Amino acid sequence: MRKALCLTENLSAIAENSTTLLNLNRRLTGLTRSGENRNALKVFVDVHRCTILRPDEYSVSLAITAAGHLRDTIFGGQVHCYAIRSGLLSHSHVSNTLLSLYERLGNLVLLKKKFEEIKEPDDYSWTTLLSACFKLGDIEYAFEVFDKMPERDDVAVWNAMITGCKESGYHGTSIKLFQEMHKLGVRHDKFGFATVLSMCYYDCLDFGKQVHSLVIKAGFLVASSVVNALITMYFNCQLVCDAGLVFEEADVAVRDQVTFNVVIDGLAGFKREDSLSVFRQMLEAGLRPTDLSFVSIMSSCSCVAMGHQVHGLAIKTGYQDYTLVNNSTMTMYSSFEDFGAARRVFELLEEKDLVTWNTMISSYNQAKMGESAMSVYNRMHRIGVKPDAFTFGSLLATSLDLDSLEMVQACIIKFGLSSKIEISNALISAYSKNGQIEKADLIFERSPGKNLISWNAIISGFYHNGFPFEGLERFSCLIESEDRILPDAYTLSTLVSICVSISSLMIGSQTHAYVLRHGHFKETLIGNALINMYSQCGTIQKSLEVFNQMSEKDVVSWNSLISAYARHGEGESAVSTYKTMRDKGEVDPDAATFAAVLSACSHAGLVEEGLEIFNSMVEYHGLIPNTDHFSCLVDLLGRAGHLDKAESLVKISEKSIGSRVDVLWALFSACAAHGDLKLGKMVAKLLIEKEKNDPSVYVQLSNIYAGAGLWKEAEETREAMNSIGAMKQRGCSWMRL
Repeated sequence: MRKALCLTENLSAIAENSTTLLNLNRRLTGLTRSGENRNALKVFVDVHRCTILRPDEYSVSLAITAAGHLRDTIFGGQVHCYAIRSGLLSHSHVSNTLLSLYERLGNLVLLKKKFEEIKEPDDYSWTTLLSACFKLGDIEYAFEVFDKMPERDDVAVWNAMITGCKESGYHGTSIKLFQEMHKLGVRHDKFGFATVLSMCYYDCLDFGKQVHSLVIKAGFLVASSVVNALITMYFNCQLVCDAGLVFEEADVAVRDQVTFNVVIDGLAGFKREDSLSVFRQMLEAGLRPTDLSFVSIMSSCSCVAMGHQVHGLAIKTGYQDYTLVNNSTMTMYSSFEDFGAARRVFELLEEKDLVTWNTMISSYNQAKMGESAMSVYNRMHRIGVKPDAFTFGSLLATSLDLDSLEMVQACIIKFGLSSKIEISNALISAYSKNGQIEKADLIFERSPGKNLISWNAIISGFYHNGFPFEGLERFSCLIESEDRILPDAYTLSTLVSICVSISSLMIGSQTHAYVLRHGHFKETLIGNALINMYSQCGTIQKSLEVFNQMSEKDVVSWNSLISAYARHGEGESAVSTYKTMRDKGEVDPDAATFAAVLSACSHAGLVEEGLEIFNSMVEYHGLIPNTDHFSCLVDLLGRAGHLDKAESLVKISEKSIGSRVDVLWALFSACAAHGDLKLGKMVAKLLIEKEKNDPSVYVQLSNIYAGAGLWKEAEETREAMNSIGAMKQRGCSWMRL
């Protein structure tokens, strides 16, 4: 009887201990899943110290998992030793968890050793080993292991190889593995489909479409990850309609937040309105937008009012403190030139990262506010945020004064970024803009590596600083350089501009020949520069030849030819060219077009044509006349003797653009040409109020008095000019006798 009672008590104790251990294992599971790994290890230690309970294979496996998450080498090794002593290492999930531990610790040697100790590795063991080899960089060993596997019919093993090759940059090998897997009849799963589709770009679009067909056949369009990968593939290949079709055909239940984010982001670069429409669908479907949703939709806002609405919704949704969202909001406001709003977002954001600071500096660069950009950089420097190449690139692109520029260069040297080619290029451009071409050239010469941007910066710098021959010399050095860097359209257009500045038709013709020989003539920018060059050098026929030979003409091409005709006094040809441009309808005329053709009409005395073109500009094309247009038209009417109409036009222009000196001068010149003393005196008074120290007004008015025989008034006007200290500059000649 007593023996029976003892046996019953022992069985009860065992049952109670088992229940307690089960509860402890559940607790360990909860702690590891919630990320409380340190507490999980403490619980395991308490169980291990307990004399009643003994950790089982599940307790050990969970403890190893926690140690792996914490990357705790010592504790992980201790648990490994316990597993050996207690005989629990024979359990597959204990040995597999140890493999995961050494993978997380980055110890490939121990991982290989542990794998070799497993007598009968299962699919999880093989998969873990393969994944670890790819992550730790031993790709050859991964393929060696894969080739030695006794059986390769598990999809997880193939997925490990395909994913590993993709993440290691071997996309072609990854796709070949997928094809081999398919030939062997191994059934694909959603992970494999999603992985291989994410690698399909232009060069393997046909393969991607085949995988799409396979997805449909295998019935995996019900998996969100596969649908998302398909949409991404079509957007990557710029097949917007195909991406939209996949989205529309996907079941509503399949569309998750990632699906909507992929579509919104994809459409943001192509169709902003459609992107906003999909965002509305996301809200109507009851899905909460993520931070990435707002990052994408910010770039789709078509106006600042819409941006305010999206920003308000982001705050309402709880993303007001998300740095990523705020950075996109700042960029959005800057794109609409609402720099005040961008600044407010910047100031309210507590956690600023490097992108935040760079975005604010870039915004001030866009606004041409160099001092404000420097102020932001100084704040950034004071709190210890380390700048990068983008920071300095944005700073150097702003309108910095020389002192600030030299300070920025000192900081660049301090942070060891002066060797970066994009930084040296930005410094060359910045010093050139400040008129410090010698410093720019010094940086260019000391630059360890030079690309085409470097050469373009220094050639352009010499040209814009009044050293065209030095620019030509640098171009010759570029052609003869050992780096074999070939000039592009910008280089050659700058070279053509240099030819214009030195009035060298010979070098310009040589440049034209170089352009033709090296196949650059298809570049519209170069064609436009050549039209202007030949025109400036006095050969209008060559300008016309270049224009006719151009395969693609933009508005600048037409404007250049019209300006060329205007410059050479061929008003009728300029008007004819304008009408051809208008009739073809390939390119719409802009404000510069009308300024050029009106100038041509003015010099050729084509009054009716000029008035017709001016009215067409306003009524048909909807352009608002600016100072150049009014000046040309006033000059046109004045030259033809219609001073009353010219005066009326001046009054109209004042209502439209305010009183402008150029418009008044056009009328004043007409008064002088036609001897209109009354109107001339009135206009002269207005000009003197605006430009008191301009001697040309007094001289012109004196000439008008003299032309009317009023010599006394003419002399008084000259004396008035002398009394205020205005002096007419003496004429000079470049000729040396």
